[in-house]
Amino acid sequence: MERAILNYNNLLDMLDDFLREPKEFWEDFYEDREKDIPFFKVQAPDENLVEYFNSGLKPNRVLEIGCGPGRNAIFMAQQGCKVDAIDISDNAIKWAKERAERAEVQVDFHCVSLFDYSIEPDTYDFIYDCGMLHHLPPHRRLTYLETIKSALKKDGHLGLVCFTTDGALDTSDWDIYKHGSLRRGIGYTEDRLKEVFAAYFEIKSFRKMKKIEQPSHLFGEDFLWVSLMKVKK
Repeated sequence: MERAILNYNNLLDMLDDFLREPKEFWEDFYEDREKDIPFFKVQAPDENLVEYFNSGLKPNRVLEIGCGPGRNAIFMAQQGCKVDAIDISDNAIKWAKERAERAEVQVDFHCVSLFDYSIEPDTYDFIYDCGMLHHLPPHRRLTYLETIKSALKKDGHLGLVCFTTDGALDTSDWDIYKHGSLRRGIGYTEDRLKEVFAAYFEIKSFRKMKKIEQPSHLFGEDFLWVSLMKVKK
């Protein structure tokens, strides 16, 4: 039967069909743990995340979205946070649970999309996104922002890690649908990324991630933006 666009969610579903199926892509991405992917070989947390905590960020309730193998969620649990962590890939969540068990920390991992995850408003002090936004289609961006804003408590913070134009192509929103592909993700300029968040968040810090040579107790690659933002409520 032909599907009709009767509401906003129907429209989003239709636009999803123009692009890759995300769960299938990410299951394949995480299937081989020996891939030459920078954060596959490192269990250390992001250098900027550690900086936020060392500089006075002390959240109690935390959500990590797109948690992958769990290195940042594990770090936050080690700091005494109550951590929920979600990822669309079963393979990623299985790996993250194994790492958390070895680290002897409690993290509530869930294999679910952010858009299907049930969150009570004003639940979290801090939400962390290391690498989800730049793989998100433009038509899902507003729902992403609205979901995060609703989930954060008053004065809550969002931590973001996102491709610069050195990490991926600066593809316009229009061109993504013309080509029917996100390619390997969206590379954001500083102005473009700040424009996305301006109505929802006050930007407290914004810079490039520091390159960290391995082995190290920190992770860092300089083709990424890092930002700490305070929600506007």
